[in-house]
Amino acid sequence: MGESLRSFFDELEAPSRHLVVLNRSSPDPVRKLLDSLLDGQPVAISAAASESASDDDVVALVEDGSIVARSTLDELLESVLLINSDLYKTGAIELDDVALPDVLTGLDEVPFRVRGYPASNKEKLLLIVVSRVIERIAVEHGGGTLRASFQRLSRIHDERGTRSVYERIAGTGVDVHLYGVGDAGSVSALPVTVHTGTSYPYRRSWFVVFTPPEGADGDHVALLALEDEPNVWDGFWTFRPELVTRIERYIAEEI
Repeated sequence: MGESLRSFFDELEAPSRHLVVLNRSSPDPVRKLLDSLLDGQPVAISAAASESASDDDVVALVEDGSIVARSTLDELLESVLLINSDLYKTGAIELDDVALPDVLTGLDEVPFRVRGYPASNKEKLLLIVVSRVIERIAVEHGGGTLRASFQRLSRIHDERGTRSVYERIAGTGVDVHLYGVGDAGSVSALPVTVHTGTSYPYRRSWFVVFTPPEGADGDHVALLALEDEPNVWDGFWTFRPELVTRIERYIAEEI
């Protein structure tokens, strides 16, 4: 079978991982926020005691019985759990301040299925944060290629925070390509390449893909999500250079 955006989901290599909340002393509502973020996802959350005081209110990512990443509950609260998507749309959160805690970064290549508002206030937020992290990485590199889809190009103009982010990225020397349905003139003031169309990838895909300059050391990272049902998204993110490169090449050549 030939490649398609959907076919990349068949190549995910994520082993079984789960989260463990260690020595929780935080109130129940905090735990409920964490549960709501991952409700219905293939990532179980449990609680456990640890003899180490340094593990108090720590969330551990466990793979094959070993802890592979740790983040404090405070880190999760500040970066995701107490955040809503409007803060990104309005630009209230500066790009330099966007961070994804290690235990969530470590969920790369886990297939998520998330609902947007009003069905859920939290599920889609994780993909939004990952998108901003990729955009921050592009700014930090100051070169390479970033490809991002918006479904409606007008969103870039309408969302002050999003427009500010892409003005900054394009000003660093990153080769920015934007994809969506609508009038390319809505983003004509930005030094970017705009791709418009009405096919499935333009209407129903959400991707943010960054590849560093050829031959340069640096992060390859991609988020890919597809809306096969109204307001319901299948998505994942990956740091695997070979997979990121092929996703980027597919978008460049086929969309």
